[in-house]
Amino acid sequence: MKFATFVHEGTERAGVCIKGSYFLLRDLLGEEMSLLDFIRAHENAPLPEFNETISHKKIAPVETDSILAPIPLPPRNVICLGKNYEDHAKEVKETIQATQNEALIPTSPIFFTKSACPAPGDGATIPLHAHFTQKVDYEAELAIIIGKTTYRATRKDAKSAIFGYTILNDITARDIQTRHAQWFFGKSLDGFCPMGPHIVTRDEIGFPPALKISCRVNGEPRQSSCTSNLIFDIPEIIATLSQGITLLPGDIIATGTPAGIGHAMKPPQYLQNGDKVECEIEKIGILTNHFAV
Repeated sequence: MKFATFVHEGTERAGVCIKGSYFLLRDLLGEEMSLLDFIRAHENAPLPEFNETISHKKIAPVETDSILAPIPLPPRNVICLGKNYEDHAKEVKETIQATQNEALIPTSPIFFTKSACPAPGDGATIPLHAHFTQKVDYEAELAIIIGKTTYRATRKDAKSAIFGYTILNDITARDIQTRHAQWFFGKSLDGFCPMGPHIVTRDEIGFPPALKISCRVNGEPRQSSCTSNLIFDIPEIIATLSQGITLLPGDIIATGTPAGIGHAMKPPQYLQNGDKVECEIEKIGILTNHFAV
């Protein structure tokens, strides 16, 4: 099942996408609620059979003015994984500041967070902040949406903690990242966390997910891999985090990016005014954004 947040008749609404058509949660459930509210309300309950409801109540699809991030205002910072694909870890070692003592391949997950308030959606234009940075980069990532309160999970518990998955572009200002010698600031500028276009529920995707992931800039292939290549897989990520942090419904975890970032190209290729970036993940869709000064 695919869930989305979109603008309908000038108002932000949450709904379900079925065979390319959008249906309002309000019409399906009889009450207005955001997608975050829906995830929280179904923490310990099965998802409704929407196809039956649509047929029984003869509910009509609605037109959408624009597609927003599935959760436009994440309740907490997005939790991110650094250097979680081996090929990316190698290119980072070669191009981004690293100490001689730093392991080429991480031996434990590297966690950080980024602000995403609000998170842009599919089709949104992302500001380049040209007054402040000249080295804006892309990072296509599979993002996990947590579906239930989870503490001290085992690897076997991980699947049940997940509501679904979406696409996230972990946009990064590389010069700010280097200047401040940490990752939060350069990854948290306004607009730097587009997500979408949908959340696909966990039952639609095998576990752990083995999905093709790619990124294109103005149609040029830049990144291409599979989520099965994660160094630390999703069961490990959830089990590790939850040993000391209670994960809550609606929390978002970005699982890392494969090789092919613009910063590692020779010469480096940073995003420019008018560029179009497409992040694609099998079974989820394509997240498309344009960039402008």
